[in-house]
Amino acid sequence: MKNLVVNAGSSSLKFQLIETDGEKLLAGGICEEIGAKSRFKFKVPGREDYVTDAKMPTHSEAIKLVLDTLTDKKLGVIDSVSEIGAVGHRVVHGGEKFSGSVLITDDVKASIVENSDLSPLHNPANLIGIRACEELMNVPQVAVFDTSFHQTMPDYAYMYAIPYEYYDKYKLRRYGFHGTSHRYVSERAAAMLGKAPENVNVVTCHLGNGSSIAAVKGGRCLDTTMGVTPLEGMMMGTRSGNIDPAIIPFLMRKGEVTTADDIDKLLNKKSGMLGINGVTTDNREILRMAEEGNERCRLIERMFVHQLTKFIGGYVAAMRGADAIVFTGGIGENTSLYREKVCENLEFLGVKIDPEKNKIRGQEIDISADGAKVRVLVIPTNEELVIARDTYAIVSAMKK
Repeated sequence: MKNLVVNAGSSSLKFQLIETDGEKLLAGGICEEIGAKSRFKFKVPGREDYVTDAKMPTHSEAIKLVLDTLTDKKLGVIDSVSEIGAVGHRVVHGGEKFSGSVLITDDVKASIVENSDLSPLHNPANLIGIRACEELMNVPQVAVFDTSFHQTMPDYAYMYAIPYEYYDKYKLRRYGFHGTSHRYVSERAAAMLGKAPENVNVVTCHLGNGSSIAAVKGGRCLDTTMGVTPLEGMMMGTRSGNIDPAIIPFLMRKGEVTTADDIDKLLNKKSGMLGINGVTTDNREILRMAEEGNERCRLIERMFVHQLTKFIGGYVAAMRGADAIVFTGGIGENTSLYREKVCENLEFLGVKIDPEKNKIRGQEIDISADGAKVRVLVIPTNEELVIARDTYAIVSAMKK
């Protein structure tokens, strides 16, 4: 069966068409700046990318363009839209209701709306993508939630020490994100170690413009760094990560911020790596500038390594040991410097890497030195494949 995987943002729509038999990527791409001066990128493995400007006033036009291109006689990879058996959607926030992927129904859509309070930037956009596909396709649709993998966290890991009434009233608790990535790489890590997931403890590090760490004990999430929203945890591209909450009232008294929107913009858009260096969120540029002597970029390097070391070490302790540490995401897969420095800090745990193996970029590999007690793995993530697998499983079960 061919599954269309859709990741809809407020003004963008990423997609992949995956043949579940053999898990083969047939095509993918992105619709950018929907509603403005839109741009369309279409990629087929083994071919030159097709890039063009296109009119996409809404997500419905974007989906129509995707389907038209997939079936185009010259550019396409299928003869008819009828070859697409189902659509799998990335949905960011499932709240407490969804601990796994589900067939999309009216009740599920209503729940996605309810959880928009917890994810006001993402869930409404995800729902727009779902409705756009409903308008143009008559096939089952599946929601795969970023938060569902983390629903196995115990209460002592997900609760905040604020008045309990706010949990009762608003469900304010740690939810975690990047769940499909943490799930994929933790399962791959177990396979690389030749063990079943339930017999492996892994710290998974999804590092990119958004970064999160997870403690995966016996195949189940024990704890993770992101919280109610993706703001908590590591310093990221433009997100502050963990800070003293008292900074906010302090800045309000000084007149630096006055509204909730000001605070949101400050912590989500103006902080993190951008806030420190004042120029860029591009990790490649930050590393280049640091090498050239830029002190703020050197500071970012030290902060990132220090924070990552703390989270990994803490999670190893919480699980009472780990079999492996996994690096994934754009930074995790491609930045040998961070892997090297973090692993040096963790040598006391039995972590030791091979410097030559660590030079690899974007490939699945065990970079551990011979005899290392804790393995260090680089695993390119594949969230779209997880969505396609779940979609196939749910739709196949419907037919039985």
